[in-house]
Amino acid sequence: QVQLVESGGGLVQAGGSLRLSCAASGGAFSSSAMGWFRQAPGKEREFVATIWGFGGITKYADSVKGRFVISRDNAKNTVYLQMNSLKHEDTAVYYCASRSGRSGSSRLYEYDYWGQGTQVTVSS
Repeated sequence: QVQLVESGGGLVQAGGSLRLSCAASGGAFSSSAMGWFRQAPGKEREFVATIWGFGGITKYADSVKGRFVISRDNAKNTVYLQMNSLKHEDTAVYYCASRSGRSGSSRLYEYDYWGQGTQVTVSS
């Protein structure tokens, strides 16, 4: 059983930065693709970024491309989401997810485990 715990959310002004962390326990972290998703009030959960198992390959939603960076530290079983130039529309609960496959994915249903989420609020 894989457990994921997100941290790093908070309140930030538009234009600011935050770094989210997701610590994983259990399972084979290094070979597992990881993803970040977000859900704003009244909206469906949406893809933000994914990173392939063992790292190297990343993929982003168009809405965050050039502003967000996903990375992983396999020695620490942790995946990160560096968020820069934050906008009010980035306000959401951010979720970390893992899947048993090595290839990253933007599809929610391809992920096996989810964290509890961390709130990010961007004031305009």
